[in-house]
Amino acid sequence: MLNRPPPYFPQNQLSPPDEKRYRKFKLIIAGLAIGGLLVLTGLIYLIYLLVGWISG
Repeated sequence: MLNRPPPYFPQNQLSPPDEKRYRKFKLIIAGLAIGGLLVLTGLIYLIYLLVGWISG
């Protein structure tokens, strides 16, 4: 009983990896980048309008 090897625990995933995960990841990153650019553009435009309104 003491000479038995320890139980085997598989080191890899039991299910195969999703083949489209990198495509999904790239789409998410691209969407975040485009959204960030739109927010940045909107903030710059609002600052432009604010400066024009203050200077009068």
